[in-house]
Amino acid sequence: MAPVLTCASASERLSPRRFEDLAGFADDNLLEAFLAWRRSARAIVEGVSPTRPGASVPPALVAVARAGLAQSIGDARAARDFFIAHFRPYHVQPDSGREAGFLTGYYEPLLRGARSSSSLFTAPVLGRPDDLVTFPPGETPLGLDPSLAAAQRLADGALRPYPERAAIETAAEQGATAPILWLEDHVELFMAQVQGSARVALPDGRFVRLAYDGRNGQPYTSIGRALIEEGAIRESEMSLAALKSWLRANGQKPGEAGRNLMRRNRSYVFFKLEENFDASEGPTGGAGVALTPLRSIAIDRSLWPYGAPFWIEASLPWDGPEPTPFRRLMIAQDTGSAILGAARADIFFGSGDEAGRRAGDIRHDGAFTVLLPRGAEP
Repeated sequence: MAPVLTCASASERLSPRRFEDLAGFADDNLLEAFLAWRRSARAIVEGVSPTRPGASVPPALVAVARAGLAQSIGDARAARDFFIAHFRPYHVQPDSGREAGFLTGYYEPLLRGARSSSSLFTAPVLGRPDDLVTFPPGETPLGLDPSLAAAQRLADGALRPYPERAAIETAAEQGATAPILWLEDHVELFMAQVQGSARVALPDGRFVRLAYDGRNGQPYTSIGRALIEEGAIRESEMSLAALKSWLRANGQKPGEAGRNLMRRNRSYVFFKLEENFDASEGPTGGAGVALTPLRSIAIDRSLWPYGAPFWIEASLPWDGPEPTPFRRLMIAQDTGSAILGAARADIFFGSGDEAGRRAGDIRHDGAFTVLLPRGAEP
């Protein structure tokens, strides 16, 4: 049976734990976690296509998903009993050179936009191009750099690396592509691409959602990390607000320092418009299911399958400005280009500015325990 952790050293990276040793497990609202997990269970059983394909789901997890859908679970105790009966906890050893796993946060921005450009709306949002071909992890065709996650299909059927951010933006500015929407500025567009989705308020009062619809496959570069390494912002002072402020202060026009920094991230995300969506639901993650605030995480999709539960233990400023214990059962329902490694996760905080402020403050160590379905142990 295929292991849940698909790297070659799976058995060496995981060590068994006991549920009774997971601090706070008995106190977490596991019904909330179960309801989030059941979204993934339904997607697994019904064969919902992920928006970003990841590691294959092992048969044991499929079996647990069927069991979860077949049961009526209505309180936290029943949910806890379900997880204990069907899973075993394993501590995840961090990547070499790290003493702990690493956590960040993300959110769904609430932005302003319009269907046509104007002096107020100057940043074009691009839809998925017809010539974009996306590859699952590890399936980049021979002849292309294995690090590429997508390519451009030429008229003769040949593939070549898709253009980088700078070239895509230049083509859009020259009118080569028709935007699906316009946002206020390039900083907000860049941040929407990093987060993977956005809600957008239109001038007529209606809302649309920008949903992830592919990327150019070029490597992701953290521009925040670049500013830290170059001494422009101290690591202790880095936040989403600080990054936005630096970009705007240093200019967004082509050739200006702020825009040049954004273009150092060669990765470019394309969107599709969702005109009618349930405002009570989170955006759709890489697994193809709606995300749940403070229950959904983005993981390395080359290592973990969607639907895997993780017990996360950390001290984070997650419900206020000061760090407090974060001990919660989280569900792997999304992924991200910067989320690499077995003990690495991005916590979804929800939608809007407050969620963004909290998510932007998360850059913390944490302990990871994966719950493997019984029958899929290493």
